[in-house]
Amino acid sequence: MITTRTKLFAILWLAGMAGVLSILLIDLSAILANLPATAGSKMPFHPLVIKLLSVVQTGALLSVAIFIGVQLTPSLGLSAPAAEALATRNSFAANGDGFIAALKPQVVPGLIAGFIGGVAILSTWLLFRPMLPPLFVLRAENLNSSMPVLTRLLYGGIAEELLLRWGLLTLLAWAGWRIFQRGRGTPRPIYFVSANLISSVVFGIAHLPLVIALGVDFTLPIVIFIVLANSLLGLIAGYLYWKKGLESAIIAHMSTHVVLIAAIRLTM
Repeated sequence: MITTRTKLFAILWLAGMAGVLSILLIDLSAILANLPATAGSKMPFHPLVIKLLSVVQTGALLSVAIFIGVQLTPSLGLSAPAAEALATRNSFAANGDGFIAALKPQVVPGLIAGFIGGVAILSTWLLFRPMLPPLFVLRAENLNSSMPVLTRLLYGGIAEELLLRWGLLTLLAWAGWRIFQRGRGTPRPIYFVSANLISSVVFGIAHLPLVIALGVDFTLPIVIFIVLANSLLGLIAGYLYWKKGLESAIIAHMSTHVVLIAAIRLTM
């Protein structure tokens, strides 16, 4: 018999894999051509091979993160309300306890938070831009403008939220609850706040390999900018996940990218 938790895993996995597979839309050759240090150089493997390896690796991490969330969220009171409605009732009813009813309360907070997140990242960029090496600025802008919209929305919005919030934040909060409360009673808010802070910083640090990919040297302003800008989004998404649900965090992450895409298009 297929359990509700198994159905939830399948729903979240399919949604996450849509984001992971969107990696295949990235034109690696075009991106490398925009990097002066690598222009005209030959990649060690065919671009498709590199992307397929990325899909396999990220897909494996995604599977682990979803499994962790499915197993641990019930004891913490964390949830993916809309996905859980599909898993338990398979209903799109607007009233009652169906998918749409579960999604509705998460939409507006997600959109507002996404706008705030986008403005916060853009403000951070404008603040740090004069302190960043011109070569980093040029290559970062080229990379952002060449990244497919679907990849930004699906991978950033869905896959990253499943990895960082549903997986990592949940695991950290659960660990705090098990260690300090011995897994008894309602988890204290400090576990969620701490888990959100740590997972957000990890999210920011995870973007540092971008510096290597861009072929520029690390500088303190670059490190602070990358970690800070991405951590801000992580904090916002983590708070929404805790208070509203996973889908609200996904909407916020997607909306942030919409703001950033709009800003890129307006300045082109």
